[in-house]
Amino acid sequence: MFTLPSIWNRLITTIVFIWIAKRARAFLDNQGLPKGTTLSLLVFTLASLLSWGSGEAVDWTEAKIQGKPQTASQSTEEGIAQLLEVLNQVRSATQTKQSIY
Repeated sequence: MFTLPSIWNRLITTIVFIWIAKRARAFLDNQGLPKGTTLSLLVFTLASLLSWGSGEAVDWTEAKIQGKPQTASQSTEEGIAQLLEVLNQVRSATQTKQSIY
């Protein structure tokens, strides 16, 4: 089930991405790689993978400390049934308003 990342995940991954991108670009420049699209793609890919890994580590640590996040206990069919019920109520309320005017 998809869950939104925590604020710690966002913060750590952003810091790691920026730090790795700067360090990787400086290292590769010192190695003599020519500047261009290939270098930029390599730096972006490396920084993305390492920041994703750090985000997974943050999520794993949070899960160990706080326990697993709660997910919805409803099945999809129950959720769809409730959604249709609400939509029917809205539709009937709208039709009632239109008949008044």
